[in-house]
Parts: sequence; structure tokens; C-alpha cells
Amino acid sequence: MSLAREQKKAVRTRAGDCCEYCRIPYVDRLLPFHVDHIIPVRHDGDDGTTNLCFACFGCNTNKGYNVAALDPQTGLPTQLFNPRTQKWEEHFKINADCAIEGLTDIGRTTVSVLKFNAPNRITHRRTLQEQGLFPCPPQANRAT
Repeated sequence: MSLAREQKKAVRTRAGDCCEYCRIPYVDRLLPFHVDHIIPVRHDGDDGTTNLCFACFGCNTNKGYNVAALDPQTGLPTQLFNPRTQKWEEHFKINADCAIEGLTDIGRTTVSVLKFNAPNRITHRRTLQEQGLFPCPPQANRAT
């Protein structure tokens, strides 16, 4: 299914032009951002606005069709972070070196699956932080 242009714009606006997973801004546009199905259609997710979020290329491609994975600390099956129903700050924190730390099982699992701390992604966040562009404001990633 193809999403309407207006729906994509509404999702992007709600996100404040920021990735709702890793909180980088949509500024340099070297790689496109996507409107992501939080629960993919193949897992019975729908095209409703409450199942959509704005995601950077890195987060979207690493997430793929995943909705859960094993928590790297406990080995237990764990759902991935859902920006529509969960608050970013409850599951993650940004360390001084721009690495993103998972504070909960959901946070740890999402950090692992979406590869938040791949060296190139940390370097990118540091550069954005030096420019005053990272992290995006928390209100851009609030649960709604």
C-alpha cells in the first residue's frame, strides 16, 4: 500500500523533522528519511497514523520487519521501542560520547537491533551535536 503524501507530511511534522528512534534531525538529507510502519503490514500492522513514525535511513533499514528481538542482556524476547506508545527518555539516554544507551529491556533491544551505536552513526551524531543539531528536542519524540 502506498501512503498519501498528506499522511507522510503529517507524520514528518508530528516528529518535528527528527528520527523518532535515534533522534537525529532531518537536515543533511544525504540519505532519505522514511515513514516507518512501527508494526509492519506483514505483521498485521496498518497504515493508520498511530502505526507510523518518521525514521532515518539507518534506523529504518536496520529495523526492517522486526517488531521484537532478544534482549542482549537477558536473552529474553522483547518488543522494540514504539514511539507512539512509549516515551524515548524512559528507555534511552545519550552518553557524553553520543552513544545511545538502552535503560530498559526495550531500550537495550532497540539499540542492538537498530544498530544505534555503529561507529559511523556515533560519528554522525557527534558532528550533528557539534553543530547544535543533535539531539532533536524531546517533544519531537513524545508518545502520542
